[in-house]
Amino acid sequence: MSIAGIQARQNRDTSRSPGETPRAGAVSPANPPVIVVEGLTKRYGNLTAVREVSFSVEQGEIFGLLGPNGAGKTTTLEIIEGLRRADAGRVTVRGIDVAVEPRRARSVMGVQLQEAGFFEKLTVTETIATFASFHRRSLPVRRLIERLQLQDKARTLVENLSGGQRQRLSVALALVNDPDIVFLDEPTTGLDPQARRNLWDIIRSIREEGRTVVLTTHYMEEAEELCDRVAIMDHGEIIALDTPARLVQTHAPGAKVFVTPGRDGMTGEMLSILSELPAAAGVDANGNGELAVHTQDLETTVAALIDWGRSGRIQYKSLRVEVSNLEDVFLKLTGRRLRE
Repeated sequence: MSIAGIQARQNRDTSRSPGETPRAGAVSPANPPVIVVEGLTKRYGNLTAVREVSFSVEQGEIFGLLGPNGAGKTTTLEIIEGLRRADAGRVTVRGIDVAVEPRRARSVMGVQLQEAGFFEKLTVTETIATFASFHRRSLPVRRLIERLQLQDKARTLVENLSGGQRQRLSVALALVNDPDIVFLDEPTTGLDPQARRNLWDIIRSIREEGRTVVLTTHYMEEAEELCDRVAIMDHGEIIALDTPARLVQTHAPGAKVFVTPGRDGMTGEMLSILSELPAAAGVDANGNGELAVHTQDLETTVAALIDWGRSGRIQYKSLRVEVSNLEDVFLKLTGRRLRE
């Protein structure tokens, strides 16, 4: 990666910090939050699945809820969606108390249908029309088909759709009642990279229409790419909540430069030399023949390494860079990776 490329990556990673221009479709936080969760608690016998969880979601943002299996995120979402009652706490959606008026609250929400809810023997058009008939207000079927890029599959049976097409259909059904708030539960799981990116574009366009999106995902790069803010849950509690960039800056600042020594037997000598690099916060061996330089100033450290290589002060075969990301944050806070 060139120094120019490194700088561009750093600029992109910090572009969502508070004080910067909001993303297209986002509304100023000065507006009332569309979802407010206060002191939410849910118990199952002796197990506390959700413990005094509080957060809010702003109008027009993509809000990510991340956590390992059993963290409490599914229970939290089901309570917000009015599908499950809390033991304590309060949830309001568009100012509506979900526990008091669940039907009214659900009228402003669209929830992604899991595959088990599909009618396999209906066509795409028939499926959307059927779900539209369940609501007093609904978007035109043809508009939804075009919106989710399913025109060429309109007459195809659901059972004959590919994984990506089925996921797009599930998003269409979440939009069928023209909701203000859309809940998407791991919408790209099992999709190939191109299908995932196509669905990312659709999710962004939902936000650009002024809708609010609440997203769960097992892909950290997806959360970084899509979410304006991310809440990380573990053991029933929210342990961190901020923009992806700010979470990285707070919990996993800096980067790593991996250096492959120029010849065998140089590890000890290289460790000593690399520790003198500008902005180096530590050096260690990763067990794969590389030495990892931890740095708080990536551009300065890489520039010095290149200069030292040219001058002959140090000999190395290759350099590679890893910039800290949400996966590093999650690993530091929970002790495990999201997909474990």
